[in-house]
Amino acid sequence: MFHPELNKKILLVTIFAIAMGFLEAIVVVYIRELYYPEGFSFPLELLSPRIFAIELVREFSTMIMLLSIGFLIGRSALEKFSWFLFSFGVWDIFYYVALKLFLDWPESLLTWDILFLIPITWLGPVLAPLICSLTMIFFALTVFTRSQAPIKIYKVFWYLIFMGAILIFSSFIIDYTILLIGEGYFSRGGPSLLEPGFTKAMLNYIPEKFQWGLFLAGELLIIFSIAGFVFISKRKN
Repeated sequence: MFHPELNKKILLVTIFAIAMGFLEAIVVVYIRELYYPEGFSFPLELLSPRIFAIELVREFSTMIMLLSIGFLIGRSALEKFSWFLFSFGVWDIFYYVALKLFLDWPESLLTWDILFLIPITWLGPVLAPLICSLTMIFFALTVFTRSQAPIKIYKVFWYLIFMGAILIFSSFIIDYTILLIGEGYFSRGGPSLLEPGFTKAMLNYIPEKFQWGLFLAGELLIIFSIAGFVFISKRKN
């Protein structure tokens, strides 16, 4: 499919990302054993400020590791970004594969999960991040297939990709953010785990409806952008 050297890189990065996904899942198994011994579900259990801070460090460290892959392997800025997306996508998919093997969770692709905590809590059905992961891998492989010849993504496509990413990000955080704004936390400089009101709101929050419209609009913008720069690059070649 690809040049032998590229095939080797893809294989090694895939193995690394799979192992990283399993390791991440193992950490989550421990956390759920401590906080959700009867199985993970909403509303959430309250983490202590210390554990919450450690979780933020864990997530930040995960992103540094995935970014490092791109910087180590990629030659151009586009290739570095693409290797990051590829490793992220594989890691995330196999994170859920490992959770299914270890915990028989999620029950379905529509089961809700906590996706990230930075910069605010991301929530959504498992299907949504899996779609994002497949899109990341698709973008990366599209770039890799054209690695033998210079590839240029025009600014208009980057703008559309950025807009799509913002829409997807918004779909994950909008309901929880509205909850916090409604409670007036941001007007006081941001929510704090030490505030009784914030604790009560967080522990009573049960997500019910995902913003699929926003999410799919973002996905369509990104897919359109990928198709656009592929079409232009083919015409030039």
